[in-house]
Amino acid sequence: MPGWLCRTSHPLLSVFFLFFLLAGAGQAGSGLPDASQPKPTGTPRIAIIIDDMGRTLDGGERVLALPGPVVCAFLPEEPHTRTLAEMAHLQGNEVMLHQPMETMATRLLDKGGMTLAMNETDLRSQLNENLTQVPHVIGVNNHMGSLLTQHPGHMAWLMTAIKEKQNLFFIDSRTTKKTVARQLAYEKGIPSISRDVFLDTYVNEKFIRIQWDRLIALARKQGSAVAIGHPHDETLRVLEEKLATLKQVGIRLVPVSELVEQQYVRDTSWQLSSSH
Repeated sequence: MPGWLCRTSHPLLSVFFLFFLLAGAGQAGSGLPDASQPKPTGTPRIAIIIDDMGRTLDGGERVLALPGPVVCAFLPEEPHTRTLAEMAHLQGNEVMLHQPMETMATRLLDKGGMTLAMNETDLRSQLNENLTQVPHVIGVNNHMGSLLTQHPGHMAWLMTAIKEKQNLFFIDSRTTKKTVARQLAYEKGIPSISRDVFLDTYVNEKFIRIQWDRLIALARKQGSAVAIGHPHDETLRVLEEKLATLKQVGIRLVPVSELVEQQYVRDTSWQLSSSH
């Protein structure tokens, strides 16, 4: 386990759908390392993050019953967050803070949310409070955030606060093509990656299966890929079926920290080479 992950408490249909798939695929910012890589070798890897954990006990327990190292991203201040996070940690699933952030949509912000109206002190205080709500956190990703993740100032504040924790990584959920979250994480030297696929933007089993196939195709092309889903019945039905077949199709499910570490090495190498 890399040094930045060490814990003191422990030793990502239709023409309309097609347009959506293509629109969400790119990386944010022009200052990131060149995304082109040598042809991948070895077994393709995927990481799966389940967001919105903590709201329901039944759904959370069903997520924890999925085979393999599925990552659990918990909302703060939800009724079952602490219980399920403890359960996830005990059975070896990685635990993340699913940080609510202000959105462009007319949707109420969940408890513990960060807004554009906050100053740096308020934002830092909110992060610290949320981290106390979710035990065993090793990383953070954004919940909603299509407004806040566009703003470099607020993202710089957040990444500085995360950096000071020393052992946290950040995953950009990419809820907008205009996000600068991954860019600012990179600039602050925080281990980070962006999600590649949303499994269930539309809670429709046919769509989720299409997204699963897209995830597998990306993993084979890139060497690895990150998917984000939610504890919907439709999503869990697909995952219960598909995760059992990964070995047969030559794909390996890994903790998301493994892919973050890989990208961190690339980022560090890029920063060193760019400074010469």
